[in-house]
Amino acid sequence: MTARYAERMAQVRPSAIGELLALGADPSIISFGGGYPDATLFPADQLAKVFDEIIRAPGGAAMQYAPSDGLPRLREQIAALMVADGMACTAGDVLVLQGSQQGLDFAARMLVDPGDVIVTEDPTFLGALIAFAPSQPAYAVVPVDAHGMRTDLLAGVLAANPKARMIYTVPDFQNPTGVTLSLARRKELIALANRHDLIVLEDTPYRHIRFSGQNLPTLKSLDTEGRVIHLGSFSKVLVPGLRIGWALAAPDLLARMGLLKVAADTQTSTLNMAAASLFLDRYDLWAHIARLRAAYAVKKEAMLDAIRRHLPQDIAATDPEGGLFTWLTFDEGFDATAFMRDVALPKARVAFVPGATFFPLTPRANFARLNFSAQPIEKIEAGIAALGRALHTRP
Repeated sequence: MTARYAERMAQVRPSAIGELLALGADPSIISFGGGYPDATLFPADQLAKVFDEIIRAPGGAAMQYAPSDGLPRLREQIAALMVADGMACTAGDVLVLQGSQQGLDFAARMLVDPGDVIVTEDPTFLGALIAFAPSQPAYAVVPVDAHGMRTDLLAGVLAANPKARMIYTVPDFQNPTGVTLSLARRKELIALANRHDLIVLEDTPYRHIRFSGQNLPTLKSLDTEGRVIHLGSFSKVLVPGLRIGWALAAPDLLARMGLLKVAADTQTSTLNMAAASLFLDRYDLWAHIARLRAAYAVKKEAMLDAIRRHLPQDIAATDPEGGLFTWLTFDEGFDATAFMRDVALPKARVAFVPGATFFPLTPRANFARLNFSAQPIEKIEAGIAALGRALHTRP
């Protein structure tokens, strides 16, 4: 049989680094590649009690179908978290998602026709590009610096792209660079979105993993015209295996995302929603997040210290105030993909994510993303030392 695929499938293709990262799953390799939280910090005992209770509850409600927009109690709890973070919100403003990745897919399908433009940071989150691909967008990009998206350049980008439909941003501890959008730039981004009548898709999976610096308002809290779709997730602050995220948006936007939710999967797992809800009722999420912050702050410092001691001095690394990643900048002409394929994996036994794949329009080979949250301190030290030895001996 020869299948005739829809045109959109031409945009849906494997990542160029997929094969390399699959090798990084080898236990003999120290992987800084995935965006994984530290599994030793998962609240396994509490979740075991929660799942046991909800499964044994009379009536089997947690194993039954549930409303497509999410369990009412969980939506109330998420709304309370959003209010505590400065956003006006009720349960009716929340749509529970199968991870915030689903929100990226829904936003693009809802707003973008083939050839319409999505404005992104340059570089941007690879998972967003994968989610947007079936909608067949074009891209316009805005460089980032130490203070996030260069909103001083955004006005020109928008003026040059009248088919722009959406601005996508990870304002807090951006994936892949780790930088945070400044308050002044947040305000300017919202002003430009208002002026050009654009939707802003705000992706915040790392927002609460802050180690230092001042907590900044979300773009949604600055939104006066109902144009920001705010995406959140429990994946980095609880456990990713629950696959629970959410969207907070104006009623018209949320209703249409809800229709796409019904079409996609009917609902998020009732069992997982009920477990998350009972966990929030029984345990202190903020105390758990505080433990994550403390642990990841130590790991970040360990990685940056190891980078300073072991890597060539001409390699720069970002120093994020939170999140899971640092971003390496090599000399122009360095090919991080080739180095990982030919040297880092087979010889140093270390994996990372080459940076070229994070650039929507023009891949730039002399960058790499390193995750510091997943590995223990001793493996961070050993992995960076091995990477350093390999880099010092490169031609």
